[in-house]
Order: sequence, then structure tokens, then C-alpha cells
Amino acid sequence: MPKRVLIGTVVSDKNDKTVVVKVERRFTHPLFHKVVRRTKNYHAHDENNEFKVGEKVWIEECAPMSKQKCWVVLPREQAAS
Repeated sequence: MPKRVLIGTVVSDKNDKTVVVKVERRFTHPLFHKVVRRTKNYHAHDENNEFKVGEKVWIEECAPMSKQKCWVVLPREQAAS
């Protein structure tokens, strides 16, 4: 099964080696046919603490590292390609 890759914005970098990433998704409401925005926060592993609040990042699904953390931030070089 392929790993999911999401794009989001870092909203917190206070924890060591962890960033909280806000991911927004848009969809059409089934009844009202309007575009609805939903956001969700993901805890992602950031080994070198290189990402700061406000940066756009790519996160990839991985094996669970802790109770909440099962995503890893892709390095800048890998995310650009």
C-alpha cells in the first residue's frame, strides 16, 4: 500500500523533534453544493528541528513512533521533486 503524502503548514514547533502540521482539505457539500473547508492537525517527526512555524511542509505516513506521531516531515530536497 503506498504511503500518503499531505501538504500543510507548521502551526507548532515547541516539542523536541516534533512539529504540528495543519492540513486543509476542500470538498463539495453533498446537500448544499458549496465548497467546504475542513482542517486537521497532524503530529509529524522532524529529526533536526529544522522547520519553524508558518513554513509549508510535506508530510508522509510512516510506522507509529508514539501515541500520536505516525507522520514524518519530508526533507526540503525530496519534497521539491
